[in-house]
Amino acid sequence: MLPQETIRRKRSGDPLSREEIARFVAGVTDGSVSEGQVAAFAMAVWFKGMARDETVALTLAMRDSGDVLDWSGIDRPIADKHSTGGVGDNVSLMLAPIAAACGLAVPMISGRGLGHTGGTLDKLESIPGYTIMPSADLFRRTVKDVGCAIIGQTADLAPADKRIYAIRDVTATVDSVPLITASILSKKLAAGLQSLVLDVKVGNGAFMTEISEAETLARSLVEVANGAGVKTSALITDMNQPLADAAGNAVEITNCIAFLRGEKAGSRLEHVVLAFVAEMLVLSGLEKDLAAAETKAAQALSSGAAAETFGRMVQALGGPADLMERPEAYLASAPVVRAVIAPEAGYLVSCETRGIGLAVIELGGGRSRPDDAIDHRVGFDRLLPLGMRVEKGDEIGRVHAANEADAARGVARLGALYRIGPDAPAPAPDILKRISA
Repeated sequence: MLPQETIRRKRSGDPLSREEIARFVAGVTDGSVSEGQVAAFAMAVWFKGMARDETVALTLAMRDSGDVLDWSGIDRPIADKHSTGGVGDNVSLMLAPIAAACGLAVPMISGRGLGHTGGTLDKLESIPGYTIMPSADLFRRTVKDVGCAIIGQTADLAPADKRIYAIRDVTATVDSVPLITASILSKKLAAGLQSLVLDVKVGNGAFMTEISEAETLARSLVEVANGAGVKTSALITDMNQPLADAAGNAVEITNCIAFLRGEKAGSRLEHVVLAFVAEMLVLSGLEKDLAAAETKAAQALSSGAAAETFGRMVQALGGPADLMERPEAYLASAPVVRAVIAPEAGYLVSCETRGIGLAVIELGGGRSRPDDAIDHRVGFDRLLPLGMRVEKGDEIGRVHAANEADAARGVARLGALYRIGPDAPAPAPDILKRISA
């Protein structure tokens, strides 16, 4: 069938067969389908949507447009987690080594920052020597020997997604649930996973600001991934404040190391990380119930096994062997660090989380254009959680900046993003909902 016929049928609301979708995606990959036709197809899907079986077919066709990794010979369940993105969301950095220390193999293929959200790869590039694009042999060897490896997407994994996404980005079709679903899952399925847990963020620091939107996306992702043969569940989590007490690149690696050393016990971040590891252990069959799985994850953290695993992963991928012992020797620090002071006494009742992510970009810690260079030193840390009582003059966070002018702007920016009130806000749950097949 001609590409224009596939477009016409979808534009008219007709269901597309698996074969039609596979042929269209093959044309996207080999270039026989034009950019205009991809744009027209994306717009037709945006308006008419896709049924579950169509989205499964699109996901599998995009997965099969390139290599699909094979983990035969690795005697561990192959599992992963994906987040839809947030501010101070460095869960993956700690989750992968904890899950590996519990007996899973975690070949995590991550991305760079998108919009106001930070990127795992950008954070890892704060570590001198760390190779985010290793050879296939090194990637496989690290997963086999260490239990986890966090790397970037290679050109051979889901190449159709790269082309379709680039066109969606400039044709106002990014926010189509079937297209988001296929884009996320095609890359994850190409990693050869047996199970997957999804972190769907909701709130003023997430792409989805309403719980109904987040639930729609979570259900689509779970249904399609299970339909494609990968055991999958999702947790909808709160993103109305930064998850970690840091936002940036090197500052989030510092936060990760402190977490793995046991210095963030009892935090929202710890609660979320352990909940996701527990989901992974149950889905993979290593544990039967979530309570036992979370206990196992907590033991891997408190025993130091997860910290050792993270250090081994960093070393295997080219980073320093003693990063965990001497992070300050390797992680670049900003030349100017300034405190952000509470202007009055009261409780931290709310913050504009998206604004914090944008403020990191303004400091140079993110990109306004794809080719922008990142200053890994800059960002915010010591961010207090909402509900905290502060007195006038107390520190509510710190700015790490390249110069005094940037620091002054950062102090003013962060201070304006928090609201202080006379009464403590009602505690918000970290995990709002669990979605399963």
